[in-house]
Amino acid sequence: MTHGATILDADGLRLTPDEKAIFREADPWGFILFARNIDSADQIRALCGDMREAVGRDAVITIDQEGGRVQRLRPPLGREWAPPLDQAVFAGDRAERIFYLRGRMIAHELRELGIDSNCVPLIDVAQSDTHPFLYNRCYGETPEAVITLGRAMAQAHLDGGVLPVVKHMPGHGRARADSHKELPRVRTALEELSDIDFAPFRALNDMPLGMTAHVVFDALDDSPATLSPAVMEVIRHDIGFDGLIMTDDLGMDALQGSLAEITEGSLRAGCDIALYCNAPLEDRMTVAQAAGRMTAKAQARADRAIAARHDPIPFDIAEAEAELAALDNEMAP
Repeated sequence: MTHGATILDADGLRLTPDEKAIFREADPWGFILFARNIDSADQIRALCGDMREAVGRDAVITIDQEGGRVQRLRPPLGREWAPPLDQAVFAGDRAERIFYLRGRMIAHELRELGIDSNCVPLIDVAQSDTHPFLYNRCYGETPEAVITLGRAMAQAHLDGGVLPVVKHMPGHGRARADSHKELPRVRTALEELSDIDFAPFRALNDMPLGMTAHVVFDALDDSPATLSPAVMEVIRHDIGFDGLIMTDDLGMDALQGSLAEITEGSLRAGCDIALYCNAPLEDRMTVAQAAGRMTAKAQARADRAIAARHDPIPFDIAEAEAELAALDNEMAP
């Protein structure tokens, strides 16, 4: 049985009757939470229960819990974390271990609330002129650093029973514009892109889930990656990623056209599922109808992703906190 080729969100702290009815009909593969969906631990668990009950299965529920500026859970529901790049620079040669501990702690907090996916690691390679909306969310300015810390973060989530989503494929680091507001264009030669920007995604091509970038790569196409068969071909074959690929939010201003056109275009280009957020229920219904059901290939990738979701490997949170505090003290001037 195939499910709806969408990931959708909710307006508030619990599903409305209309949302329940539409989700029941659309059967989205998964859901995503935002700050407006967050109040208390019991409320989050109840909302996750609403979502899964609406589709009649243990659907994936994801969130953006990167740490720093992009962090939907705040104390007391989730620890406050420094921006990833700031922590990586501060940690130096201890960064790999610190990122693993950080990832396990975040995964633990998410699982406690019924959330079983996180849109990390962000493995875009930062450049000196990366747009500020993205820069300190990156893990480093070299492919090697990003690969090391990205792998640590991804493995920590898998070990914690939470599915990671590598983003933004095939690389957002060279973008000088915020794709939430306008369409970035990258004019770098393909060889350099492959050696630097694509390298972390190639190194983590075994991950279960990935998210596209709304970025034009002139060396490949005049359409943004999300809507480009040529870029998706690179992701699937050069990068070698055969996990489930979701779009970045189709409601972002980087993409032009009607909702139905954008949704259909992303799936036609080679994305498996459409992510659509922060919009009226009528628009979510439009996207769900345009997306339809997942293809057999997409459903197979989705099934493999679900198979990678398992109970957490035993992990002592108190010991991890003590280790992290000790590492922080060692590094303090």
